[in-house]
Amino acid sequence: MQLTRDVERWNEKHHPLLLEYLRIALGIFIFVKGIFFIMHTGELQTLIGASHYPWPAMAMAHLVAFTHIAGGAMVALGLKTRFACIVQIPILIGAVFFTSFGKGLYAENFNLVQAILTLLLLCFYAVYGSGRISLDHRLRDNTDDMLY
Repeated sequence: MQLTRDVERWNEKHHPLLLEYLRIALGIFIFVKGIFFIMHTGELQTLIGASHYPWPAMAMAHLVAFTHIAGGAMVALGLKTRFACIVQIPILIGAVFFTSFGKGLYAENFNLVQAILTLLLLCFYAVYGSGRISLDHRLRDNTDDMLY
Protein backbone atom coordinates (compact mmCIF):
# COMPACT_ATOMS: atom_id res chain seq x y z
CA MET A 1 0.00 0.00 0.00
CA GLN A 2 2.87 2.35 0.79
CA LEU A 3 4.38 1.67 -2.65
CA THR A 4 1.12 2.77 -4.28
CA ARG A 5 1.11 6.02 -2.29
CA ASP A 6 4.75 6.70 -3.16
CA VAL A 7 4.04 6.12 -6.86
CA GLU A 8 1.01 8.44 -6.61
CA ARG A 9 3.08 11.22 -5.02
CA TRP A 10 5.83 10.87 -7.61
CA ASN A 11 3.18 10.76 -10.34
CA GLU A 12 1.67 14.07 -9.26
CA LYS A 13 5.05 15.83 -9.27
CA HIS A 14 6.50 14.38 -12.49
CA HIS A 15 3.62 13.79 -14.84
CA PRO A 16 4.04 14.56 -18.53
CA LEU A 17 0.82 15.31 -20.36
CA LEU A 18 1.76 12.94 -23.19
CA LEU A 19 1.20 9.99 -20.87
CA GLU A 20 -2.37 11.16 -20.29
CA TYR A 21 -3.12 11.17 -24.00
CA LEU A 22 -1.40 7.80 -24.43
CA ARG A 23 -3.63 6.33 -21.69
CA ILE A 24 -6.74 7.75 -23.35
CA ALA A 25 -5.65 6.39 -26.75
CA LEU A 26 -4.94 2.97 -25.20
CA GLY A 27 -8.41 2.91 -23.64
CA ILE A 28 -10.08 3.88 -26.90
CA PHE A 29 -8.07 1.25 -28.76
CA ILE A 30 -9.09 -1.49 -26.32
CA PHE A 31 -12.74 -0.32 -26.44
CA VAL A 32 -12.75 -0.43 -30.26
CA LYS A 33 -11.16 -3.90 -30.17
CA GLY A 34 -14.01 -5.03 -27.91
CA ILE A 35 -16.58 -3.74 -30.38
CA PHE A 36 -14.65 -5.44 -33.19
CA PHE A 37 -14.77 -8.71 -31.24
CA ILE A 38 -18.55 -8.40 -30.87
CA MET A 39 -18.95 -7.74 -34.58
CA HIS A 40 -16.72 -10.72 -35.45
CA THR A 41 -17.54 -13.20 -32.68
CA GLY A 42 -17.30 -16.17 -35.05
CA GLU A 43 -13.73 -15.34 -36.00
CA LEU A 44 -12.80 -14.90 -32.34
CA GLN A 45 -14.38 -18.28 -31.49
CA THR A 46 -12.40 -19.89 -34.31
CA LEU A 47 -9.21 -18.26 -33.09
CA ILE A 48 -9.77 -19.37 -29.49
CA GLY A 49 -11.02 -22.79 -30.59
CA ALA A 50 -7.83 -23.35 -32.64
CA SER A 51 -5.88 -23.47 -29.39
CA HIS A 52 -5.82 -26.61 -27.29
CA TYR A 53 -8.82 -25.42 -25.25
CA PRO A 54 -11.79 -25.35 -27.66
CA TRP A 55 -14.55 -26.11 -25.11
CA PRO A 56 -14.87 -22.62 -23.59
CA ALA A 57 -14.56 -20.81 -26.93
CA MET A 58 -18.03 -19.25 -26.90
CA ALA A 59 -17.86 -18.09 -23.29
CA MET A 60 -14.32 -16.78 -23.72
CA ALA A 61 -15.26 -14.85 -26.86
CA HIS A 62 -18.04 -13.02 -25.03
CA LEU A 63 -15.96 -12.52 -21.90
CA VAL A 64 -13.09 -11.01 -23.89
CA ALA A 65 -15.43 -8.68 -25.77
CA PHE A 66 -17.21 -7.48 -22.61
CA THR A 67 -13.95 -7.05 -20.69
CA HIS A 68 -12.41 -5.06 -23.52
CA ILE A 69 -15.42 -2.77 -23.83
CA ALA A 70 -15.79 -2.13 -20.10
CA GLY A 71 -12.05 -2.03 -19.37
CA GLY A 72 -11.26 0.11 -22.40
CA ALA A 73 -13.86 2.67 -21.38
CA MET A 74 -12.53 2.69 -17.81
CA VAL A 75 -8.92 3.17 -18.98
CA ALA A 76 -9.90 5.94 -21.40
CA LEU A 77 -11.90 7.79 -18.75
CA GLY A 78 -9.34 7.14 -16.03
CA LEU A 79 -11.86 5.43 -13.76
CA LYS A 80 -10.24 2.75 -11.57
CA THR A 81 -7.44 2.59 -14.12
CA ARG A 82 -5.20 0.21 -12.20
CA PHE A 83 -8.03 -2.27 -11.70
CA ALA A 84 -9.08 -2.06 -15.36
CA CYS A 85 -5.51 -2.64 -16.52
CA ILE A 86 -4.98 -5.58 -14.18
CA VAL A 87 -8.18 -7.22 -15.45
CA GLN A 88 -7.05 -6.75 -19.08
CA ILE A 89 -3.53 -8.17 -18.56
CA PRO A 90 -4.50 -11.91 -18.49
CA ILE A 91 -6.48 -11.48 -21.70
CA LEU A 92 -3.49 -9.92 -23.44
CA ILE A 93 -1.17 -12.62 -22.11
CA GLY A 94 -3.57 -15.15 -23.62
CA ALA A 95 -3.54 -13.21 -26.89
CA VAL A 96 0.26 -13.28 -26.99
CA PHE A 97 0.76 -16.94 -26.07
CA PHE A 98 -2.32 -18.75 -27.39
CA THR A 99 -3.35 -16.92 -30.54
CA SER A 100 -0.42 -15.02 -31.99
CA PHE A 101 2.63 -16.97 -30.93
CA GLY A 102 4.12 -19.44 -33.36
CA LYS A 103 4.05 -17.31 -36.48
CA GLY A 104 6.94 -15.11 -35.38
CA LEU A 105 7.43 -11.40 -35.72
CA TYR A 106 6.61 -11.15 -39.42
CA ALA A 107 4.85 -8.26 -41.08
CA GLU A 108 1.78 -10.44 -41.67
CA ASN A 109 1.56 -11.19 -37.95
CA PHE A 110 0.99 -7.63 -36.79
CA ASN A 111 -1.42 -8.91 -34.14
CA LEU A 112 1.47 -10.28 -32.08
CA VAL A 113 3.28 -6.93 -32.07
CA GLN A 114 0.00 -5.17 -31.31
CA ALA A 115 -0.78 -7.55 -28.42
CA ILE A 116 2.73 -7.22 -26.94
CA LEU A 117 2.65 -3.41 -27.15
CA THR A 118 -0.82 -3.28 -25.59
CA LEU A 119 0.28 -5.68 -22.84
CA LEU A 120 3.32 -3.54 -22.03
CA LEU A 121 1.22 -0.37 -21.89
CA LEU A 122 -1.35 -2.04 -19.65
CA CYS A 123 1.42 -3.18 -17.28
CA PHE A 124 2.81 0.36 -17.25
CA TYR A 125 -0.54 1.96 -16.42
CA ALA A 126 -1.32 -0.75 -13.84
CA VAL A 127 1.68 0.57 -11.89
CA TYR A 128 1.63 4.22 -12.96
CA GLY A 129 -2.06 4.94 -12.48
CA SER A 130 -4.41 7.29 -14.23
CA GLY A 131 -2.88 10.74 -13.80
CA ARG A 132 -4.44 14.19 -13.64
CA ILE A 133 -6.82 14.09 -16.59
CA SER A 134 -8.97 11.31 -15.18
CA LEU A 135 -12.12 10.65 -13.24
CA ASP A 136 -10.01 9.11 -10.47
CA HIS A 137 -8.19 12.40 -9.97
CA ARG A 138 -11.41 14.43 -10.08
CA LEU A 139 -13.20 12.11 -7.65
CA ARG A 140 -10.21 12.12 -5.30
CA ASP A 141 -10.19 15.93 -5.31
CA ASN A 142 -13.93 16.10 -4.63
CA THR A 143 -13.74 13.73 -1.66
CA ASP A 144 -10.85 15.75 -0.23
CA ASP A 145 -13.00 18.90 -0.47
CA MET A 146 -15.94 17.16 1.21
CA LEU A 147 -13.85 16.08 4.19
CA TYR A 148 -12.99 19.64 5.22
